[in-house]
Amino acid sequence: MEKNGILIIFSGLPASGKTTLASKLATHLGATYIRIDSITLGLKEETKQPDLPDKCYRVARSLALENLRIGNFVISDSVNPSVEIREDWNNVAKSVGAKFIHIEVVCSNKEEHQIRLNTRTTTLAGLTDPTWQEIQEREYHDWDQDRILLETSRKAVEPTFEELLLELKKMQVLK
Repeated sequence: MEKNGILIIFSGLPASGKTTLASKLATHLGATYIRIDSITLGLKEETKQPDLPDKCYRVARSLALENLRIGNFVISDSVNPSVEIREDWNNVAKSVGAKFIHIEVVCSNKEEHQIRLNTRTTTLAGLTDPTWQEIQEREYHDWDQDRILLETSRKAVEPTFEELLLELKKMQVLK
């Protein structure tokens, strides 16, 4: 493990399989797991401010920074829709000399993606899923940096997770 930890940043639209894979990897590695939805849900009850998403990302990055400083693997789980947000994550890792890896999770089959949204159950009481229309209209910028791309269409969780572990081994993040 790197002296200052490793930051693994999961990105992707809701219902793509991102949280399933991120939480599974966090369990597998014994890593610190930071989920934006959990922070949002916790802060939502305290504030009705319109810039809540920005605040949640700032809280998440602060938590990641502290855990990287003490050498932890950190798994970040959020949509990360913009180039700026992704760069902010990079800068957290860079600030303490930690390695960072981006993982984008996509479900390119729109029918399957919509079925996943409509049939999934959340692990967070009080979390409301976006509608399919909201997912379709959501701002999500193309990538301009290296990442592991995981396509989840027509694939079960286990083979996709094994693919992820193989990619991390190739990058010498895992043995």
